[in-house]
Amino acid sequence: MAVYSMTGYGSATAAAAANPENPGNSGAGVTVELRSVNSRFLDLAFRLPDELRGLEPALREVVGAAFRRGKIELRLAGQRDADSGWPHPAPEQLMRLAQLEATVQTWLPKAPALSVHEVLNWCRSAAPAERLDEVALEATRQAVEALKEARAREGDRLVKVLMERIGRLRELAEQAKPLVPAVVQRQQQRFLERWNEALQAANAGQQAVSEDAQRDRALNEAAAFAIRIDVAEELARLTAHLDEIERLLKAGGELGKRLDFLIQELHREANTLGSKSAALELTGISVEMKVAVEQMREQVQNLE
Repeated sequence: MAVYSMTGYGSATAAAAANPENPGNSGAGVTVELRSVNSRFLDLAFRLPDELRGLEPALREVVGAAFRRGKIELRLAGQRDADSGWPHPAPEQLMRLAQLEATVQTWLPKAPALSVHEVLNWCRSAAPAERLDEVALEATRQAVEALKEARAREGDRLVKVLMERIGRLRELAEQAKPLVPAVVQRQQQRFLERWNEALQAANAGQQAVSEDAQRDRALNEAAAFAIRIDVAEELARLTAHLDEIERLLKAGGELGKRLDFLIQELHREANTLGSKSAALELTGISVEMKVAVEQMREQVQNLE
């Protein structure tokens, strides 16, 4: 199943079929443009000409059935060929106009004669308006398909970027794993040294505490400190989150919200890694992880 971005553009034009009874309108058509950007929910906006405003519920149904998330704007405009704007007057219309003109000039001798332009305008207004509802719906369906294809192409690009970031995070996790035991051991040794120094200072001039008791207490405190700075659990959870993100990207479908949650968890683990780090090397790895996670967050926000 494909992964869709919420960013894309699609357009389509549909022309009305030729009408033998009204050949002047055979060039009429409709152009539909769809623009989409990211949004938490499905947000539809319509820009329609006055004569097609009544079509908005049907257009909303067509677009809403195709998409689940994104801020989508639909623009619809009518089109006419150069010759289609002029009507083809019927003989009955011209005869009626001639009779009306003669009647008016009988009563108003100074009234000017009708011009060709005035005759054509009258015929145009008297002609029945052509309904373009079906044409508009057909153009909308075609534009929806074009927008789907555009969002799918953008989705493929985002998946490649996310996979690259996943690979980078895995590399950083692998770099951190061998550092953890050495860091813990080094910190334990430092803790024991400082603990012994503190005990020697505290026992100066007083009854000395047994050596075994000092050592047991020091080892217990060092073990507790090692647990606090051990980041192996965070690295394991981070790897598990990366596995789940990769699985979802390969499965496809509507996964934007689920990935957004997993990105938050990735950021939490990277942040904890930095806060618990007791070595400069792990701190640097944590910073690089946060940068990669933030780059993933920016891309995930565009996925449907």
